[in-house]
Amino acid sequence: MTRKAKRPFGPHKQIGVSENPTPTHVEIFEHARSRLLGVAYRILGSRAEAEDAVQDTYLRWQETDIATIGSPGAWLTTACTRRAIDMLRAAYRSRVDYVGNWLPEPVHTFIDSEVEAQMELSSSLSTAFLLMLERLMPKERAAYLLYEIFEMSYADVAASLDMTKPACRKLVSRAKARISDDQVRYQPTRERQEELLAAFEDAIRAGRPGNLAAMLASDVRLTADGGGKVAAATDVLEGEAVLAFIADRLTEWWAAYEWSFVELNGARGLVLKQGGEVVATVSFAFDRSDRVTDIFIVRNPDKLAGLRDASIH
Repeated sequence: MTRKAKRPFGPHKQIGVSENPTPTHVEIFEHARSRLLGVAYRILGSRAEAEDAVQDTYLRWQETDIATIGSPGAWLTTACTRRAIDMLRAAYRSRVDYVGNWLPEPVHTFIDSEVEAQMELSSSLSTAFLLMLERLMPKERAAYLLYEIFEMSYADVAASLDMTKPACRKLVSRAKARISDDQVRYQPTRERQEELLAAFEDAIRAGRPGNLAAMLASDVRLTADGGGKVAAATDVLEGEAVLAFIADRLTEWWAAYEWSFVELNGARGLVLKQGGEVVATVSFAFDRSDRVTDIFIVRNPDKLAGLRDASIH
């Protein structure tokens, strides 16, 4: 798939790709853009592909007669969802041949911690949640997200997916039966997340793993995605092997990198740079005892390109 120019996953500039778009078209689209990008990213698990889906939606939107559209927001959500579903079907085929472990593309998110609804949305951006969605077929995934996460009515979800309301209900019910999002959407307090990052840094840069070891679940897993393009652990490490890998390998490889603690996929995470270039991201999943159940490391340079374009705060 040919990738279009990437844009930051946050505040956006208008896409000037059409001949003389009317201000009304642009204004309506810009108002909906953030929501469309959020829907597409959760369906696809790829920031770059989500941006492609949104841009394709914009191109279609420019060709419409606004006067004939009863609800522009619903029209845009429908068009973007259907485009993302088509792209996901193609993505599933390509992931069969993916080298090593596949992880969603990390995104730098802008979270207002004082808005409860925003925090609820941010929990559905986590790597663990997006991996759970991989169990669902494309339409199941879209229906579940639109109804459960974006709180659309069954009637609106059914219209977006071009199906009857009873069939839509059955699709969402089947999706909910196949997954359980209570655990993977759990996030500890920001203070606990900061404690983990400090312990992770202390274990690698100072060679003191004690605090980190105390924060790991006994069955903790470490999954790394190099995409066959850079060195990364090809097996999913579990239990004691995780801390051993951190102490024996990452201490040697990562101590000299530039470290930045940032918002990644709706929670605190880590971006590592070398010579100004992003070389890895690290994110975490927790259980309800605030112990780390998963460590996710993305090293595939194709998936890190968007973080190079975005400002890191």
